[in-house]
Amino acid sequence: MLGRPATETQITHGRRLWLYGLAALVLLFLVLPSLLVIPLSFSDSRYLAFPPPGWSTRWYEAYFGAIEWRDATAISFTAAILTMVISTTLGTLAAYGMHASRSRFTQLAYATFMLPLIIPGILIAIGIFLLYAHLGLNNTLTGIVLAHSVMAIPLVVILVASSFKSYDMNQEMVARSLGASRPWAFLTVTLPQIKTSVISAALLAFITSLDEVVISLFIAGGDKATLTRRMFNALRDEIDPTIAAISTLLILISILLLGLTQLLQRSPNRQAAAVDEPSRRKSAKA
Repeated sequence: MLGRPATETQITHGRRLWLYGLAALVLLFLVLPSLLVIPLSFSDSRYLAFPPPGWSTRWYEAYFGAIEWRDATAISFTAAILTMVISTTLGTLAAYGMHASRSRFTQLAYATFMLPLIIPGILIAIGIFLLYAHLGLNNTLTGIVLAHSVMAIPLVVILVASSFKSYDMNQEMVARSLGASRPWAFLTVTLPQIKTSVISAALLAFITSLDEVVISLFIAGGDKATLTRRMFNALRDEIDPTIAAISTLLILISILLLGLTQLLQRSPNRQAAAVDEPSRRKSAKA
């Protein structure tokens, strides 16, 4: 098969070279600005300069040695973990409810969940700030977590809802017909089969909270300032190469989590292929 010449209707890799080149240029355009931060973080200069005049880890030492950066990092990771728990739980339940519901308003409910992705972030930030001003939630960890959850829940709903499209609800109905309650049937039958999407959604919610900056500029201040807000303030007051070191660490964390998400998404397909392989061999022999 591999040695046969291509027919007139087949497109060879040589004919696709222009497409590969175009895709490489687009990827370079998207990724290059982020990758430039990495060498800047190892510069020994007090100012941001590319290429770096010398190499040093002084800015990583400055980051880990400054208590204000450590406190902001602790706030960001605490908020991200709590946001991940809340948004994954609520988003999964919302996706399950819309999938199991027979109501004609399901599409309307789904569109409502997508509003935070459609409305500009600055408008959401202003609205949350005004609401929190009446509730006394500005500059509090609770307010940060709730606001970040608003932005993360739609992403969880999208991922989990997509997994329900290939799930047969009759399996859960069988468990319920045998005496299991609906919550127990969901936990023991449904959840194990969609756990890959749920875990991927949780990782994406964590990244969303960790990288969020617009809302944090409005509601996270004082001793509850997040890492991204403190980075923004540092860039406004003085261009400090410490920002490049922090950005590099955030980029690496995002890449690792997104890579883990992709691995989790591929593992069910590999398992399914491994299960189907014996049956395909038997049919081939027959």
